[in-house]
Amino acid sequence: MKTQNKKLSLTARVILGMVLGILTGFIIRSLFADTAFVQDYIVNGLFEVGGSIFIASLKMLVVPLVFVSLVCGTSTLSDISTLGRLGGKTLAFYLTTTAVAITLALTMGTLFKPGEGADLAAATSFAAKEAPSLGEVIIGMFPTNPINSMAQGNTLQIIVFAILFGIAISAAGKAGERIASVFADLNEVIMKLVALLMHIAPYGVFFLMAKLFTGLGLDAIYNLMGYFLVLSCTLILHAVFTYGLMLKMFSGLSPFVFFKKMEDAIMFAFSTASSNATIPVTMETATKRLGVSNKVASFTVPLGATINMDGTAIMQGVATAFIAQAFNIDLTMGDYMAVIMTATLASIGTAGVPGVGLIMLAMVLNQVGLPVEGIAIIMGVDRLLDMIRTAVNITGDSVVTCIVGKSENEMDISRFNDPKAGEEDEEVHLHKA
Repeated sequence: MKTQNKKLSLTARVILGMVLGILTGFIIRSLFADTAFVQDYIVNGLFEVGGSIFIASLKMLVVPLVFVSLVCGTSTLSDISTLGRLGGKTLAFYLTTTAVAITLALTMGTLFKPGEGADLAAATSFAAKEAPSLGEVIIGMFPTNPINSMAQGNTLQIIVFAILFGIAISAAGKAGERIASVFADLNEVIMKLVALLMHIAPYGVFFLMAKLFTGLGLDAIYNLMGYFLVLSCTLILHAVFTYGLMLKMFSGLSPFVFFKKMEDAIMFAFSTASSNATIPVTMETATKRLGVSNKVASFTVPLGATINMDGTAIMQGVATAFIAQAFNIDLTMGDYMAVIMTATLASIGTAGVPGVGLIMLAMVLNQVGLPVEGIAIIMGVDRLLDMIRTAVNITGDSVVTCIVGKSENEMDISRFNDPKAGEEDEEVHLHKA
């Protein structure tokens, strides 16, 4: 008789790995900061290698997953106008949530005044990269060499090529049907690869957290406690209330069920601090747990990871208020409106650009005449806040995915309401040949 051992859920294991990693990091920082062996072989050896392999494994899946799932989704569209309607809804929701996010951030920053009394005299210089124009970004969306776009991980170019390729498959008759079936099988294999990777996630999260908190100085957080608290509370407020209200209002779905099913994806996003690296997990959650059709999720999730930057927009709003208060510069209502408009449009205009958060913040500060040097001060706590921002970003991507999926009748409501949905898809059985 076989006995069933009760295993911890994936979420519980990831949280356990995260907590143990944080504790390990603090212990090493407190007791072994000057021990060469621990620093060389444990922190910069085991932790660095283990964490880097985990991140690399996630990123490895992004390009094939985005391309294959989007080709599958697009090739099944019976009417090309559906794609335009899908894109229009998605873009409208992403821009709206970004505008709401930065408005909330400016309100919180003005209300709680985190920059009052802050000493920015020691601010070091900060050289901001120049952001490309919106026209350049639009031109850059169209690949001259799709293979090169995949090699470089240019998400926008991959999305455009996958959509065109999927449309061509749909229009190719019998030949297209044969190719579409191959891509459908490929998509199932890749999703199983995602499930396989999720089983090693607790170890990867442990390595990442241990490495981060071994070198994370808490002095910076103490010095910027007001900024840190206002920004982190605003991020959580936006994620819980704004997204929860939107989900209920536009789809009628339960926010409680949604957040419960988002646990794994949120933990992944928090530990990796990368929306792009979390795409495989977000996609798996949206389709297998939330019940959204791959036809919708394959478009909304990668696009959201590229242009939906609510967490970054909130950082810009609070940072703008903080820097203005710290330098004793009063902003007018016109300045606040300019910040909202600039940050909302910049979320698209700087899509796919490395270091996008700081580029966007520099653009916003320049727009209202605030010193860009103030960025150098808040960078001390940016790594930890970036983890929360990423969790907010992917939550927004998934909310919009559910809303659009429901509006297009491309969502399995019974799967959304089933607490065990997706668990069978996370099982990986390796059989001997």
